[in-house]
This record gives sequence, C-alpha cells and structure tokens, in this order.
Amino acid sequence: MSTASSTKVIFAALFGNTAIAITKFVAAAITGSSAMLSEGIHSLVDTGNQGLLLYGLKAARKPADERFPFGHGKEVYFWSFVVAILVFAVGAGVSFYEGVHHILHPTPIKNPNINYIVLGLAMLFEGGAWFFALREFSKHKGRRSFIEAIKRGKDPSMFTVIFEDTAAMLGLVVAFVGVFLGDVTGQPVYDGLASVIIGLILGGTAAWLAYETKSLLIGESANREVVNGIRTLAMSYPYVEHLNEVLTMHVGPEYILVNISIDFKDQASAKEIESSVAQLDKRIKDAYPNVKRVFVEAEARKKVVE
Repeated sequence: MSTASSTKVIFAALFGNTAIAITKFVAAAITGSSAMLSEGIHSLVDTGNQGLLLYGLKAARKPADERFPFGHGKEVYFWSFVVAILVFAVGAGVSFYEGVHHILHPTPIKNPNINYIVLGLAMLFEGGAWFFALREFSKHKGRRSFIEAIKRGKDPSMFTVIFEDTAAMLGLVVAFVGVFLGDVTGQPVYDGLASVIIGLILGGTAAWLAYETKSLLIGESANREVVNGIRTLAMSYPYVEHLNEVLTMHVGPEYILVNISIDFKDQASAKEIESSVAQLDKRIKDAYPNVKRVFVEAEARKKVVE
C-alpha cells in the first residue's frame, strides 16, 4: 500500500467526518438525542484520528539521522496505536457513559425528523468515504481475503480508516433504529440503549485495531513471499554453502530491513564473497523496492542442537 493512496483515503475521511460531526452536534442540541450526541462524538473522534494519522505519515517521511539511523517509519505505527487508544477511551467511553445516563434518566426526543435527515445525510457521506477507502484497499490486497489482507498489511493508516468507517456505518444504523423506536413507542430508553451499543461497537473496533497495530509497532517481519524470495535469491549464488537464516523487519510501511546469515564455501576468496554480497544486495532491492537496507553476515553453518 503506497503512502499516496493512504493519504488520499485519510483526507477523504477527514473532510467527510468534519462536516458530519458538525451536523450531528447541531441535531443533538436541537433534539436532545443521546444516540445523536454519541454519533457526534464518534465523528469528532474520527476527525481527530485522521489528523493524527496524517501527522504520522508526515513524520515517517523525515530522513534518517544519527539518532535514528533507520529513519522514522515507525511513527505511523505509533500514531495508529494512539488512534486505537483514543477510539476506546474517548469514543467508546463517552458513548457508553452517555447511553447509560440516558437510560437511567430518559428525556423525550424533540423534533425527531431532524435526526432522520442528519442520519440519512451522514450515511450518504460516510458511505462514500467507506466505499473510497475500500476501493483503494481492494487495489492492493490482491487475491487475499479482506481479513487476511488486514492481518498481513503493513500500513495501519489504511486499515485504520476502513475500521473507523465500518464502525461509523454500523453506528449510524444503530442510531437510526434507536431514534426510530424511541419515536414510535414514545420510550426514550431506546435512544440511550442505541448509544450504549454504539459505545460497544467502538470498543470492539479499538481493541481489534490495537491488536493489529501492536505487532507492527514491536517489529513485524516482511510477508512470507518476500522472505522466501530473498531466500531463493541468496541460495542462487555458487559460493553459498548454506543459508543460515533470513531476518526481516518492517521499520515502516515502505521500509524493510533485511539481515542474512550465510555460510560461504571455504574455497571462496574474499573478493568473490565481496562481489557476491554486492550483487545480492542489488538484486534484492531491485526485486523488492521496499527493502532499503540489507546486511549480510558471513557465518559458519549453525549446528542444530538435539
């Protein structure tokens, strides 16, 4: 997933959520709907989250320096994890609290038609942002299923937007049902119950997002196809006796660090080994453009201890 694609998706979601958040808060102030207030908080949190993701993408582009010799690529992973925390603590927490409060102290909804109009418009705009994000993601997922592509994806900024937009669409449906039932039955408790369900949706979304981002933040390896391809390239050289191991780590969505341990043949001269290492470095980077640094260690074959 390219950074350019991620940036386009985030900007689309940012503009959409800003407009939606304003209209939801206005509607909540006029009607007194708890579910609408929760939805406004949800959209406001999403807007702030997209701002953090954009900052993370910008910070990740800073060049390497003496203190950070491998660059700042993990800024994206850090800010994506912060987004997960904010969704859980602010979005889910406030929505759940507001819903419980409304259930214990129900107040009738005024002018429910305003809520229907706002929710309908929000579904339209949110659905457009969700479709745009899904289309961009589909271009890069290949033949993998969506779940597998998310699990193996290395750009959390993209699937963060998909998670948020999906949760937003579910939340809008729940809010619509809650407002409708409260309007038809005259029982405002349904509005509070909808707010609680929205909080649970956001909590589940945040937990899944945090889980998917954690391994990238710690230091996840490149996908299996990349590792196996590097292994094949290394073994193709005549002076390689045995390939001990291939270690990879994503320092950023588009930055892979590779460390290879090779047992070279005893008859290979220093010049032949040096030439092989230089060629291997170039071939790996040509085959996999996201590989930015390659380190090759000449080590004797590691014995397996039984």
